[in-house]
Amino acid sequence: MNDREHIIDFVKKEYGSSPEYLWEGDFDTAVFRHNDTKKWFGIIMKVKRCKLGLEGEETTDVLNVKCDPLLIDALVQQEGYLRAYHMNKRLWISILLESSLPFEEICSMIDQSFELTKKKSKKTKNTPKGQ
Repeated sequence: MNDREHIIDFVKKEYGSSPEYLWEGDFDTAVFRHNDTKKWFGIIMKVKRCKLGLEGEETTDVLNVKCDPLLIDALVQQEGYLRAYHMNKRLWISILLESSLPFEEICSMIDQSFELTKKKSKKTKNTPKGQ
């Protein structure tokens, strides 16, 4: 089982990004942002299982990450992955932290999200001067 503290520690070490608690009084929901652009690459939160289409009223920890849209349909067929809760379901995916997904796989999904959301480098034109 994976827990939020392991995820938070990984993100801090790998990307130097500390969780930000944006909603007053809500210490269960935190976003991870790029330090330069402030763009989100992850959000960790507690969600009622019934809101995720699962049985039960209790809450569970979920990590939302941006994902390659071509992978989402395949991933949601596997245990531990759901269409994104409260995010664009075509571009984001939810990972159930209570699942038996290996921690390394979750870290790989965070890495992918970080890459998909980072600042795009500007392309330079190769036009010679004077043309």
